[in-house]
Parts: sequence; C-alpha cells; structure tokens
Amino acid sequence: MELNADFEERVLVHSDTLDWLASPMPGVDRRMLDRIGGEVARATTIVRYAPGSQFSAHTHTGGEEFIVLDGVFQDEHGDFPEGTYVRNPPTSQHTPGSEPGCTIFVKLWQFDMADRTQFRKTMAEELGAPENGVATALLHEDDRETVTYHHLDAGAQFDVTAGGGIEVLMIGGEMTQGGDTLRKGSWLRLPQGQTLHAVAGDAGAKVWIKTGHLPFAVPPQV
Repeated sequence: MELNADFEERVLVHSDTLDWLASPMPGVDRRMLDRIGGEVARATTIVRYAPGSQFSAHTHTGGEEFIVLDGVFQDEHGDFPEGTYVRNPPTSQHTPGSEPGCTIFVKLWQFDMADRTQFRKTMAEELGAPENGVATALLHEDDRETVTYHHLDAGAQFDVTAGGGIEVLMIGGEMTQGGDTLRKGSWLRLPQGQTLHAVAGDAGAKVWIKTGHLPFAVPPQV
C-alpha cells in the first residue's frame, strides 16, 4: 500500500475528516496519514484505543515514535498522559493498551536502525522562554532529524527553514499556511526545499515539528 508516498509533494490532511479504519486488534482503530507497505509499513498514523483495549506484545523492529493526543496510553513501562512524547527505538518491545482510552499520533519504521535511545518527555515541560511570541522545546536531534514542539501566541509569525523537508502536526489552536487554515489534528508535510511560513490564529497554536527526515523515507527493510 502507498498513501501520500510522493515526498516531493506538499501534503495537507485534516485528520478529523478521515474515517476510522479497524486495525487487526479489536478496539484499536486508525486514521492513516502516509504509508509505504502493508501491515508492516513505514507509516504515519493517528491511532485510537477504545477504553480497555490492548495490542498484543510486539517488538518495534524499525522503531516507534508517538505523541499522546488525549487520554492515557499505557504499557509495562508506565502510564503516558496527554502531551507525552515517546521514542521507542529499533529492537524495543512492549504491550500497549489503555484502560481509560486514548488517541496517539504514531510514526513507525522511521528511525536510524542503530539508534538505541529510549525516552519519554512531557512536551510542555520542555518549553523555553518565548521569543517573538513563540516558545520552543527541542525534543530530539540526531544526524537525520530534529524534533521540536512550539507554543505560539495569538497572531505570532512562525517561520521554519530546514533542509530535508518539514512535517507539522497541529496539537491545538489554529494557524494559517499557504492559504490554508490548520486546526487541531491537521497534518502538513512540506518537501525538501520548501520553508514553513505560518501565522497563529486568535487563540494561538500548539505545534509539533519534524525536519530533515524526508531523504531517509524508504520502505521497511524486512
């Protein structure tokens, strides 16, 4: 399966307009944003766990990165409430689920295969002091990518210039970019060579950003 697999194109998806699709596990549904591969795939997805649902134990051969968008995600490593950013590198294992239910934004098979660094962060706690109406948190950085989180004041200008592409997930609020209004749940991917020029809405915005990673977008090596 290929979905939004042309990384030379700008892609904007308002995820709240997509149908939920059943996963192989009862109570776990998905909204697919981009995908290369079948059930094992390089994938970017919104995943919803119904209360009391659980996925079977598995190993993340290609790594897993996720943000808890609402509710509480759980596994044997602990409870992960809304606003938590998690990186589970290649070879990591867990049994995910959620007693209260949750929704996560998850990226699979997008790690450096030599990466073994596993961590969790509360994104808002990592924010620095605002500059020109924008507070920034550096969540992760390596030779392949940089991952950040931002709080934008109402009307703040937000510019991102980076090689290797830019990916945006709206966590809250609104901002305009390229004539489009991005709202909570909107997902934007800009190809290499494009820059992000955006303006926050009247209520400000909360924004997750990844840059530099698109040259490494390949199918799972299985």
